Amino acid sequence: MNSLKLKFLGLTGLILVVSVIGTTWYNLRNQRTMLEKMAADQARLVAETVRNSIMTDMANGRNEQVGHTLAKISREPAIDGLQIFDETGRIMISDNPGSIGDLVPTAELLAFRTGNHAYADNNDNHEHFNIILPFENSPACHSCHGKEQEILGVLSLKLSLDDLATLQDHSRNATMVASGAMLLILVLSITAFLLIYVDAPIRKLVGAMEHAEQGDFQKARASVTSSDEMTLLSAKFNFMVQRLRELMETTVKHERELAITQEKLAHTEEVQALNATLEERLKEIEYLNINLEERIEEIEEANFKIADLASELEGKNFRLSQAVERLQSLYQMGLAINAIVNLTELFDLLSEKTIEALNAQVGYILIFNEKTSSLHVGGAAGLTEGYDRDIEVPLKPGGVSYWVFENNRPILIENVDKIADFTKMSRLGFLRESVVCAPLTDQGKVIGTITAANPVDGSKFTNSDLELLSTIAAQASIAIRNARLYEEQEKTYLNTVQALVSAIEASDAYTRGHSERVTRYSMALGRHVGLGDDALKRLERAAVLHDIGKIGIDISILHKREKLTPADIEVLKQHPSIGVRILEPIHFLGEVRDIIEQHHERYDGQGYPKGLSAAEWLIEAKILAICDTYDAMTSDRPYRKALPREIALQEIHDHAGRQFDPEMAAAFIGMCNDGQLPS
Repeated sequence: MNSLKLKFLGLTGLILVVSVIGTTWYNLRNQRTMLEKMAADQARLVAETVRNSIMTDMANGRNEQVGHTLAKISREPAIDGLQIFDETGRIMISDNPGSIGDLVPTAELLAFRTGNHAYADNNDNHEHFNIILPFENSPACHSCHGKEQEILGVLSLKLSLDDLATLQDHSRNATMVASGAMLLILVLSITAFLLIYVDAPIRKLVGAMEHAEQGDFQKARASVTSSDEMTLLSAKFNFMVQRLRELMETTVKHERELAITQEKLAHTEEVQALNATLEERLKEIEYLNINLEERIEEIEEANFKIADLASELEGKNFRLSQAVERLQSLYQMGLAINAIVNLTELFDLLSEKTIEALNAQVGYILIFNEKTSSLHVGGAAGLTEGYDRDIEVPLKPGGVSYWVFENNRPILIENVDKIADFTKMSRLGFLRESVVCAPLTDQGKVIGTITAANPVDGSKFTNSDLELLSTIAAQASIAIRNARLYEEQEKTYLNTVQALVSAIEASDAYTRGHSERVTRYSMALGRHVGLGDDALKRLERAAVLHDIGKIGIDISILHKREKLTPADIEVLKQHPSIGVRILEPIHFLGEVRDIIEQHHERYDGQGYPKGLSAAEWLIEAKILAICDTYDAMTSDRPYRKALPREIALQEIHDHAGRQFDPEMAAAFIGMCNDGQLPS
């Protein structure tokens, strides 16, 4: 199957087949296009003729003649359908009386509305060409039809393409037969050419080559004259055979002369001289071998030194890699802790980062409590779940943190078993094997300790681990100080704002203590419904500050003894928005501002200031709304006495689902009935 002849014939045949198929396809497509154009022209001509005939009949008042005209035309074999429909697609006149009143196919109606008045389709395996022509309302038609009607009807004509398809099939078959015959003639011609002008000369050359392989140079000649190329090839081959014959004869002659020369050299003296020379060369080789052994020993010694240097370099590289990793850990830890101002989160993050940096099993932070003169757990990582975070660790001998606290310097304990001054069992419930601990300081004063225990791989801590922990402790001390300063700043802000609220309430005997009571009620309800610590913190701050916006309300309205007018109420409704603007500069009260702004919203979306829906209403604001309303109802006002507790609870129950969140209202009422509402 590796024959060049077959490959050439196959490639040539493939090219011819592709060319013939492409040409045939192109011709058939052109024929199809021409036939469709002819059909379109004929259909358009017939349709326009029919339309003009119908328009003439209608203009002459022969409307009944239109149906007869359609029926007469539709009897032509090439006409498959002829009908007139209105703009809605309902058939008005048809060659098939039974279809009058029906709707035309969707394709025809769509073609009319989109302006596609000539298109081909295939229905029931029959090809048609459809022409759609509208009857426009001309002045000649105004006697029977109103001027406002632009289209009187639409003529639809279906022209059968079956005859054209048959003609195309005959043309396609003739083309295919002609193409096949032409392809066969071309293949046979090329095959004959190859056999005569290529295959036969090659066979002659192959026969001459076989004679040359057998050494018969007399017969190893070829004479080919079928073409200039083959003549040149045979001449070159004959020349090559002649040169090969001459070279073989020359080689045989040289071999004979070489044999004679070797016989002349085979004398004893020459052999002895050669032996002496060989012995000298052997001595030189032995001397070189001795020198080579000495050099090998020197190279081995140098290799040992290189191995020692490589081992030392590997150790330094390992220590350098550790140093780089620890510096990266310190850098990442610094970025993380500097972004946290919550002490609990800070302590937990420091504990986790410490065991990661030191590859330790346990890490924890103990903070000094000045009131109890003991240490409590600030944060921990690696301890068993369920450990008591509120445990107090007394400052007494035997504890590692006690030693660090007393001496104000870090400590490395490689093996706790070998030092009797420290207990093996930690107060946090784990066995200490190897420990490093460093002090946390604030302006030179020890405020706690940070500890890492028990390397994960079972090894012992080293001085480099102690240095790393000391660096972490220095960073942690700064972060703790910053977090405490931030908390103090928050408390200062809150105390200042709370003082403003208290001043407002103190100016009116009826509202004195309102914020404190609302705060107690809100915190009790928040805990009752299971709010988290962060949500309770937001709720507490919002309850304390919820009426701070009354600073911006006219004091005469706040202290008004008689019932408030609608205008007064509209002014008073502004206090949530005013409170948001007052607290806007305090960035850490961002979520608290949202709660304050929403504490007068309603479950039915009729509250103020934004009219939020129940889904948009924060749960803290839902709680604050109930507690604020309850305290307002159970407190004296200038225009009424305080309502009894039972009536206030009934009001909350009656307005649940409209003013109040039904779940929060039910929880508040249940808490009050169980006696859990603080006084």
